[in-house]
Amino acid sequence: MERVRRAIAGLDRQVLFILVLVPFLVIVQQNFGSRALFREHLADPFPIESIGILSWAWWFGVQGVLGFVVPVLALVLIFRRKPREIGLGLGDWRFATVIALAYVPLVVVGTWFLSDSPDFQAKYPHFGPAARDWGVFVIYQALFLFYWIGWEYLWRGFMIFGTARVFGVYAIFIQTIPFALLHLNKPLPESLLSIVGGIALGGLVWRCRSFWIAVPIHFFQMLILDTWCTLRARTGVDGTGLDALWRLLSGG
Repeated sequence: MERVRRAIAGLDRQVLFILVLVPFLVIVQQNFGSRALFREHLADPFPIESIGILSWAWWFGVQGVLGFVVPVLALVLIFRRKPREIGLGLGDWRFATVIALAYVPLVVVGTWFLSDSPDFQAKYPHFGPAARDWGVFVIYQALFLFYWIGWEYLWRGFMIFGTARVFGVYAIFIQTIPFALLHLNKPLPESLLSIVGGIALGGLVWRCRSFWIAVPIHFFQMLILDTWCTLRARTGVDGTGLDALWRLLSGG
């Protein structure tokens, strides 16, 4: 028993707290932040035509609170960490800006090819009416941004900067495991790319010493994929050649 006591006493309390809290937050998000829960228990006061987008707002909002607000408050109030110590500073913003701008053409081209897949067209945008109404599309994407802040901080901020004191650079790979597992229900190419993406984004955040760079990258990636899939749904254009691109941009 003395050996067990010494082993427990030697654990890093902050790292232990994070490794227990993260799965707890994911479970809470999946159960109490679900759109189904909103429709069943919270939708009654609202007009029926708004329930769809509000259910997504609930999902996005809960993720933003559980993934960003709760972890930040925990590190700042419980462990007395300064914002820059937990990835909230600007870090090397010049390097981050160069990488983000260089990534734009890659993601535009890559998502153009992915959007030609029926699996991706059936999946994106997640909220179907956004593909039929540009006004709804804009509202949906704006709500999605708060989701990305919570999603990215939970993995690339809370887990990396919160556990680096024990795991060092291995924290990048540790956060990639649950991140990739949460992509199991995505189309296979996206599931596999989540492993690469988790490591790449984690490495970039580590290099920049700030989680903020991950937010516009992930947000833009989803925004442009949703845009391509929406345009294909509205025009019925298939294919990936220049002729298909021209027909898509000219309205079919």
